[in-house]
Amino acid sequence: MMKIVLASGSQIRASMLRDAGVDFTVDVPRVDEESILLSLQAEGAKPGDIADTLAEYKSRRIADRHPDSLVIAADQVLTCNGRVYSKPKSVEEARDHLLSLRGQGHQLLSAVVVYEEAKPVWRHIGRAQLTMRAFSDSFLDDYLHKAGESVLSSVGCYQLENVGVTLFSRVQGDYFTILGLPLLEVLDFLRSRGAIQT
Repeated sequence: MMKIVLASGSQIRASMLRDAGVDFTVDVPRVDEESILLSLQAEGAKPGDIADTLAEYKSRRIADRHPDSLVIAADQVLTCNGRVYSKPKSVEEARDHLLSLRGQGHQLLSAVVVYEEAKPVWRHIGRAQLTMRAFSDSFLDDYLHKAGESVLSSVGCYQLENVGVTLFSRVQGDYFTILGLPLLEVLDFLRSRGAIQT
């Protein structure tokens, strides 16, 4: 079967693929996501295009090292009221992000791009709509204390699979997309290429 490489340092993305029985290796791209994000925003790029471009950039960086493999890369963008959020750099910045999302609906876009022989061969963007409840300041302080620095690993400052679920009043969309990888669509693509069992 064709080799599969995950171009991501995300533990949750690796866990999702591993739990689904996919055999793969990891090669983490060195990408200045913040600079790319700022450049795309300055050009007026739409959130879906930003997520797709970031995923493609990561996949392309790794594809040259693995020309005989399917290289999977993903990226996630959160958008709310016209603002595109990136991962917070500190717990204090995470608190500011959560305050601005409190009581609001937002959209998560999870893009995935697969390269083969240094060319993009497949891409997909999963979308999910989430609504944060109007939690109190004291709840937020307690949440940040419990979650700790894990809030820095997520564009929305939450991990839905853990204590982050307590921030929400409504969640619409694919669970795997929310976690950062539209897994069902990825698995369908891998089956279509004979990279995993059908």
